[in-house]
Amino acid sequence: MSSTIRRARRTTAITVSLAAGGALVSAGTADADTARTGSPTETAPIRQGLYQSAYSERNDALWMTSSVGMPPATVTDSRLLRVDPDTLKVEKAYTPPVTDAATGAVESVYGVAVDDEHNTVWTTNTRDNSVAVYSQRTGKRLATLPNVNHAREIVVDERRDTVWASSFADGSLVAFDSATFKEKKRVTVPGTGPTGITVNERTGSVYAADYHGARIIEISRRAESPRLIPAGKGPLSIALSKNGRTAYTADQTSGTVTVVDLRKGAVTRSVPTGGGTKSVAVDHRSGHVLAVNRTTATVTVVDPHKGEVVKSVGTGVNPNHVHVADGHAYVTDKSGSGPAGEDLLTRVHLHR
Repeated sequence: MSSTIRRARRTTAITVSLAAGGALVSAGTADADTARTGSPTETAPIRQGLYQSAYSERNDALWMTSSVGMPPATVTDSRLLRVDPDTLKVEKAYTPPVTDAATGAVESVYGVAVDDEHNTVWTTNTRDNSVAVYSQRTGKRLATLPNVNHAREIVVDERRDTVWASSFADGSLVAFDSATFKEKKRVTVPGTGPTGITVNERTGSVYAADYHGARIIEISRRAESPRLIPAGKGPLSIALSKNGRTAYTADQTSGTVTVVDLRKGAVTRSVPTGGGTKSVAVDHRSGHVLAVNRTTATVTVVDPHKGEVVKSVGTGVNPNHVHVADGHAYVTDKSGSGPAGEDLLTRVHLHR
């Protein structure tokens, strides 16, 4: 489906939903944000325990993960959600399998990535030290792949039929074949704690934020060993520029977005964005970087070339993740402020 058609559908859906009094509503700060930034927002209650989202162009669907409960509590309530990106309504909710019949514990899902080539969606099952594969068509779980210790985030390299996951607890990056689901590579960097992960599909190079070491782990197909590149303090998330030459990290400890020249292996600038910067994404149309700030409840738009904040938009309390698709930023939060205690999904329009 073309971007033009999707935008037309989205505009129509928003109008219909608002006219019908549906769940889609203006965010509490939308009026002020629209006047100040030109970026109107819509917010919808989704479900308690939201974590991450990923967009499927093939199916025009937003896939989201939800898991309720923090350690040491047992997670018995988790869902993989298919959400309409136009109406922000949940279309389908799939329950992961039970792992302990005695307690009712389930294989709870946290990180998420979409493989449109094989029509699958991949999740990290952090508490179970594994990743899983689901069918986008039916929602059926196709496989669970073990030995990813505290699996945190996951990314798909469709060009090479490879899926990479970060194994936070043992400093590893693990690659799986996206067609056969078999493990194909494992790279361990002792002393690191890889969190966010991304891939340059043109070169096949993989980049992970190292939360322990304030740096980036680079795995290049041309290099014999990983390369370690300086980044910001406490990086949790990472994204690449459109040309793949620059990396951006969301630094929770310092509340910044750090801009890193990957060729030089050096930090070029660090931009304060707000307290508890947690997730980062890139709008390839404008080149701007978006960061969610958990403490200040904002999504901040950064011009990385000028090293300055363009604008900040209010979100729900405790924003957790940002994903950019088709001219919109989708922000999940952990506010619990929906009518039935649900967490919220905020959509920010980037090109109005």
